[in-house]
Amino acid sequence: MPNKVAVYNQKGEKVKDITLSPAVFAVKVNPTVVHQVVVSMQSSARQNLAHVKDKSEVSGGGRKPWRQKGTGRARHGSSRSPIWIGGGVTFGPTKDINFLKKVNKKMRRRALLMTLTDRANSETLKILDGIVIAEGKTKSMVETLNNLKLTKSILLVTSDVTPELVRATSNIQKVEIIDAKNLNPVTVLKYQNLVVTEAALPIIEKTFVNAVKKTAVSKVKVEKAEETNETKKESK
Repeated sequence: MPNKVAVYNQKGEKVKDITLSPAVFAVKVNPTVVHQVVVSMQSSARQNLAHVKDKSEVSGGGRKPWRQKGTGRARHGSSRSPIWIGGGVTFGPTKDINFLKKVNKKMRRRALLMTLTDRANSETLKILDGIVIAEGKTKSMVETLNNLKLTKSILLVTSDVTPELVRATSNIQKVEIIDAKNLNPVTVLKYQNLVVTEAALPIIEKTFVNAVKKTAVSKVKVEKAEETNETKKESK
């Protein structure tokens, strides 16, 4: 990760240099972890729509089609058998399939930090001092992106997603705006360029780095409390 990164305004002019937090943008990248988290998130978001009816779900077929013997035809017990036209389907897709794949929160957060680090290392990260679009004009948003010399797909991360920003980006292809608190590795990897406002940087660190530290500290406190209780019981 570069030591300093330039901050630009909406005109594409360099305003200053800032140092990115190494806890967010200088994490050791493990592609295996990122792949596992992405597959888990995409699989969990999958809707189970395909469903066929088996023999027990198809209507009709309550009566035996013909008697067991004496007709010269093959024996059958129900017209809803899978070998009959209009009968049930065998081994078809059903709504009972669960595509959910669980990964730990800590692992999911770590994967996000890895993708952010990759964006910083590959120089596809741009920092904006702020973004204000008057009356939500799409033309103004296009001018801002052109000033930053960004032509491919773009993910814009802000501290607050206002209705004006949503309106300004809704008609631009391959451009999405997202709140810093809702950032995830799938969305980051989906776009080739990442634009982050300066105000969103501390929110990202607070949400995805400090939260992990607080969880670790709370676990240590719980373990210490349990050890203390066991010591008191033994002393009694």
